[in-house]
Amino acid sequence: MALDSKIPKGPLSEKWTNHKNNINLVNPANKRNIDVIVVGTGLAGGSAAATLAELGYNVKAFCFQDSPRRAHSIAAQGGINAAKNYQGDGDSTYRLFYDTVKGGDYRSREANVYRLAEVSANIIDQCVAQGVPFAREYGGLLDNRSFGGVLVSRTFYAAGQTGQQLLLGAYSAMNRQIGRGKIKMYNRHEMLDVVMVDGKARGIIARDLVSGKIERHSAHAVVLGTGGYGNVFFLSTNAMGSNVTAAWKAHKRGAYFANPCYTQIHPTCIPVSGEHQSKLTLMSESLRNDGRIWVPKKKEDAEAIREGKLKPTELAEDDRDYYLERRYPAFGNLVPRDVASRAAKERCDAGYGVNKTGEAVYLDFASAFMRYGKEQAHVKGLDENDDALVKKLGQEVVRKKYGNLFQMYEKIVDQNPYETPMMIYPAVHYTMGGLWVDYNLQTTIPGLYCIGEANFSDHGANRLGASALMQGLADGYFVLPYTIGDYLSNDIRTGEIPTDTKEFDDAQKRVEDNINHLINNNGKHSVDHFHKRLGKIMWNKCGMARNAEDLKSAISEISQLREEFWKDVLVPGTADEFNEELAKAGRVADFLELGELFAKDALQREESAGGHFREEYQTEEGEAMRRKEFQYVSAWEYKGEPKDAVLHKEDLQYENIEVKERSYK
Repeated sequence: MALDSKIPKGPLSEKWTNHKNNINLVNPANKRNIDVIVVGTGLAGGSAAATLAELGYNVKAFCFQDSPRRAHSIAAQGGINAAKNYQGDGDSTYRLFYDTVKGGDYRSREANVYRLAEVSANIIDQCVAQGVPFAREYGGLLDNRSFGGVLVSRTFYAAGQTGQQLLLGAYSAMNRQIGRGKIKMYNRHEMLDVVMVDGKARGIIARDLVSGKIERHSAHAVVLGTGGYGNVFFLSTNAMGSNVTAAWKAHKRGAYFANPCYTQIHPTCIPVSGEHQSKLTLMSESLRNDGRIWVPKKKEDAEAIREGKLKPTELAEDDRDYYLERRYPAFGNLVPRDVASRAAKERCDAGYGVNKTGEAVYLDFASAFMRYGKEQAHVKGLDENDDALVKKLGQEVVRKKYGNLFQMYEKIVDQNPYETPMMIYPAVHYTMGGLWVDYNLQTTIPGLYCIGEANFSDHGANRLGASALMQGLADGYFVLPYTIGDYLSNDIRTGEIPTDTKEFDDAQKRVEDNINHLINNNGKHSVDHFHKRLGKIMWNKCGMARNAEDLKSAISEISQLREEFWKDVLVPGTADEFNEELAKAGRVADFLELGELFAKDALQREESAGGHFREEYQTEEGEAMRRKEFQYVSAWEYKGEPKDAVLHKEDLQYENIEVKERSYK
């Protein structure tokens, strides 16, 4: 099957406008007769469900949480990008577009990214109208801050809880439609298969996670907004329930899976403390605006700190290595996430790590306290030379900007970050790969759409900070509601899709057979036993640095682990009850298949780009070495086993951007 991205003709800046003007529409009276299923109710799924219902479609929305408010989007902290140029610092739609493509190491689709930049400004207006409490300057205008990989301030934020506030906005819009009866909400339901009728997605099989009942749900189109697959590494910043099951089941029905090896390692996470951990905690990238990242210059100082003989606050300024400022003076601490993560790993691998495991660097706000404090002292007419007063005033400014993040850090680490530097280390955070979609956000299955982090389309090999929320809301509020109408315009006379057909029978049987096998297996090891082993393989051999030998080994080890899982997993309880171990077992089974495809994708991509760093392909300075022959999207077709997956390539053409060295120096 040839990939057709359906990118409109014409100048880049006019593609989206012309496309909207020429696609087919469904009139309001006909929308009342069309059903749409939306799986996932985070920022992408929630905004899509609310908007589609507002337009008049009948929406069935599904989430495995007890409420849409529990979607993982709520965990996003730092902000959301938009090209409004409120700071007057030279931002524009084109610059946001350029930064996104460059940040993704020239591995994203040009037309989709420009559209994302184009609609970004609308998102902010939409959210302000919903009452999202964005931070404001003294004069009442919305405030902005910087994020990694850019030279402008374009990130709108609500303290350190931007995702929560945006999700509440989308949730309130959903609630209005639930109250009108236009959205039927299915909480605590997990999608376990896509149902295909005459080659089109016409419904899903879902399990009621409370009762265990298997249900059939039909619709004229299905939309997946189910997030990323970072938990394939076991330890990640994702919520523990985050999984790949919906996307993977769609892949097994015929949706191509694109760029699975493109995974983002976030540089500012709380370091691993031991084998007992089940997840990691993100400290917002916004902290890199004011925090300076460093390690000791001397190994003996690093060793003394690790042994508890020396405190970081006792180390003289000249004995500190602010390595990002040294290596990347133009961007300093605000280099993109992949660059900052690799730099932290390099320093720790070289023996300069500062916690007991040697896998941590410092994020220090001492300079910010004094800088803000002097400004405040000057404004208030106080003594600017009184260091204690200045520090206190500066801490108050930082507390207003990042207070909840500092509080969270102190609760987890039991150290006061106002008095001693934070410790951070990279961790798996976001997945740029996902289901392949065309310009309309439709997968290779007609009638199956994929939005937000669950698709591959906008971020290339690395996502810039604060762009996840932007993509999720752009897809849900402003893109999908237009493009899905082009497809549904052919269904105005189709009528309700029946569920008592062979296609639904077959899909339900597949689901029940799988569940029965897991329940009746009576193995020796828990689900977590296998998940942790998979995670170690993924982190050690498919993590921040990869090489051919390790990737080949990972493919073999994951394949063997998958066989062992199906023979030896133990799932207690029954299928007809609330059984989280059963739900978890199904998700880990899918992670085991995805993990093998992930490694296979990384092995065939013989270059370094963004979050994919092959040790064989790096410059003398240790930077990523991109290769032109890999300027394509790798889209994998399911053929029964991950090892048999067939690679399809979508060549990436850059007509409006010069592909050049990705320098941040």
